[in-house]
Amino acid sequence: MSATNSDQSVTDDRVARIASSIRVIPDFPKPGIMFQDITTMLLDPVAFKDTIDLFVERYREKDISVVAGVEARGFIFGPPIALALGAKFVPIRKPNKLPGAVISEEYSLEYGTDKMEMHVGAVQTGERVLIIDDLIATGGTLAAAIKLLERVGANVVECACVIELADLKGRDRLGDKPVFVLVSST
Repeated sequence: MSATNSDQSVTDDRVARIASSIRVIPDFPKPGIMFQDITTMLLDPVAFKDTIDLFVERYREKDISVVAGVEARGFIFGPPIALALGAKFVPIRKPNKLPGAVISEEYSLEYGTDKMEMHVGAVQTGERVLIIDDLIATGGTLAAAIKLLERVGANVVECACVIELADLKGRDRLGDKPVFVLVSST
């Protein structure tokens, strides 16, 4: 795991601290997967605060009105970022997790499909949205979240993730949407 972020000109000791706080668990949840475990970062209040602070610093002047957190670990980072930015937090969830009327976006997985859902009316036309998740791998969930938000007329400003598995080329599925990542892992 390297302590580089997607703004290569930015050097920050906080990124190194965040990278070193993330545990890698081989063969979880199945053989061949190198699971990036952020729970160890959450146990380190300094690294966790650094993560939130870096995102807030990046988006403070970007007029973000909505922080959309992708299930489930986007729910960890999204609310404190939204509060610091004075934005609302909107959860984007797997099917059948939200009560009330939802809109959904289906996306393809390696084997089969899945869906992401959001409450009807949670995001309004023209709102400026930051999508947050812990990790970008193949980009499927982020691509579905972008489509879902754009269907209601939102302006997706950027996707932000703590970790990127660059070898899986998830950015390629996001079209021209920018992605900001703190830690790159191969």
